[in-house]
Amino acid sequence: MSAPPTLRPSAPRAAVFLDRDGTLLEDPGYLSDPAQVRLLPGAAEAAAALKRAGFLLIIVTNQSGIARGLITPAQYEAVAARAAQLMARAGGAPDAQYHCPHLPELTGPCGCRKPGLELYRQAIEQFSIDPAQSWWVGDKVADLLPAAALGGRAIGLRGPRPGSASRVEEDFAGFPVEPDLIGAAHRILATP
Repeated sequence: MSAPPTLRPSAPRAAVFLDRDGTLLEDPGYLSDPAQVRLLPGAAEAAAALKRAGFLLIIVTNQSGIARGLITPAQYEAVAARAAQLMARAGGAPDAQYHCPHLPELTGPCGCRKPGLELYRQAIEQFSIDPAQSWWVGDKVADLLPAAALGGRAIGLRGPRPGSASRVEEDFAGFPVEPDLIGAAHRILATP
């Protein structure tokens, strides 16, 4: 009787960890209605280019509206499904979406709220991701700090965001900055 075949772990893969609101989607604040989901200009095409280049696309988002009682978990899931559907139409469907539903002032501290590493570690384990080959992209420095902690690279996004909630100009702590996801995708694809 022969031994059962040994499962070999997948070779580590590269990923692009994407923030959601203000990076991929217009951010009207506490998005709860899938009918209001709007991709930012060029976001779907940029995601598709990254996907064609072999990157996994992992969305990681803080959703404090759940803790605040402004969004239900079902509403979050409906918005996430609509965003994935719109991205898939251009060939840039996300491989996974992770979210933190907490707000420390209301729910206490957690390890999943960005810049916490818990959700990234889950994705890294689930998909055999090599952080050193991966990128983090977002419109806030909290989206980028996990890259430094895990040995990856990051790009901040600064530019006009149609329909997005106003925000204070972000300090990206020395990370490179692009105007939008298209610029970030170009930079990622041009980096050896």
